[in-house]
Amino acid sequence: MALIKSISGIRGTIGGKSGESLSPLDIVKFAAAFGTWIIRRHKTEVTVVVGRDARKSGPMVSNLAITTLCNLGINITDIGLATTPTVELAVTGTGAQGGIIITASHNPAEWNALKLLNENGEFLSSDDGQEVLKLASSEDFNFVPFDRTGSVSTDDSWSQKHINQILNLNLVDAGEIKAAGFTVAIDCINSVGNLIVPVLLRSLGVTKVIAINSTPDGNFAHNPEPLPQNLKDISDCVVKEHADLAFVVDPDVDRLAIVCEDGAMFGEEYTLVAVSDYILKHTPGSTVSNLSSTMALKDVTEKYGCKYFSSAVGEVNVVEEMKKRKAVIGGEGNGGVIYPELHYGRDALAGIALFLTHLAKSRMKCSSLRKLYPEYIIAKKKLTISPEINFDDILNTIRNKFSDREIDERDGMRIEFPEGWVQIRKSNTEPVIRIYAEGNSVPEAEYLANSVISIVKKG
Repeated sequence: MALIKSISGIRGTIGGKSGESLSPLDIVKFAAAFGTWIIRRHKTEVTVVVGRDARKSGPMVSNLAITTLCNLGINITDIGLATTPTVELAVTGTGAQGGIIITASHNPAEWNALKLLNENGEFLSSDDGQEVLKLASSEDFNFVPFDRTGSVSTDDSWSQKHINQILNLNLVDAGEIKAAGFTVAIDCINSVGNLIVPVLLRSLGVTKVIAINSTPDGNFAHNPEPLPQNLKDISDCVVKEHADLAFVVDPDVDRLAIVCEDGAMFGEEYTLVAVSDYILKHTPGSTVSNLSSTMALKDVTEKYGCKYFSSAVGEVNVVEEMKKRKAVIGGEGNGGVIYPELHYGRDALAGIALFLTHLAKSRMKCSSLRKLYPEYIIAKKKLTISPEINFDDILNTIRNKFSDREIDERDGMRIEFPEGWVQIRKSNTEPVIRIYAEGNSVPEAEYLANSVISIVKKG
């Protein structure tokens, strides 16, 4: 059993003891802390938007969170089954003071989470997140009398509104996409993507959509993280059905992976790279990705004479840097595309529309488009850690070992090498240490990653 409390929310496995898993008591306490924080922040009548992915625990978690917020006097707009970016847009679109997305994103089905949004439909800043954590710890809540509880209204219109906003983007060209006559396969992992991705594709002019794992019932057919080792079925489907490409999303549809017409992975790191190439071609400007993302974005950005900037891992950190740098595009190398023209949040749906437009205008096959970009390899490793391990001690050892290298400590530790880089950091979403390394080849990346892993294991 696991429970992870962070500035972005609370995440854990369902079932087990309170304080050690995402139990009903923990859900209520954290929802109450968030609701209390919003009330104190706005000091007016408060409305919170709530949406969820298709996990089987979703209705239970949603009901507990909504009931708790209502008993603080907060009104609820429940948009039901919805993607994370849809909830983000609904917060600003309804003029709400905050939002909760009930999803554990890429985690397996036994996990769930409360992901917290401010009035801008964005994840909480570090300071705001810390305040919510303090409120949860102190249980400084003030529930209202029975006759002042908040109201609950439902609104199922936001998926279509989300699609409409994407179609209205200047750089999305449904006419070009329709003319290309694409056959597109999709894997939405039996979650909420199945309710919106096919509708978006048809709205973009794609008439032939082939779906696997297409029932939004939370029965994930494979590990929901859209990594190559989890995508054999969709890869086989693309080849068998002679599709032009496939799109794969995670359970809450903020990450996008692409499969080429030959069944090969486009590479989740290259989702953002390709979309950025298209954006920069038409609207030059700065770009941002996190420290765990590929160097290819920097290369593509500089090709257009523009500047690239990095941030710590985490959507809120990327967004903060994007605003600071007035970036035209940004995101994370896990397939997370953030396009400010739409909103400041990772949005796989926007990524789909922009990528399809790029592919249609290129008049190329998906695999040929991929070959346009610099070829780097990232080795992504993770080590499970026990509570007694002191991560700072590990960092000290690594710092001493590589004292002759350039080191960036904004997020864990990233060490620069002539042939690439390696980063070690504690995960915000799992009880693990992540070790990412990038080089020009698989052996290079593996060597860099293993050089750090061996230090960690020696302790």
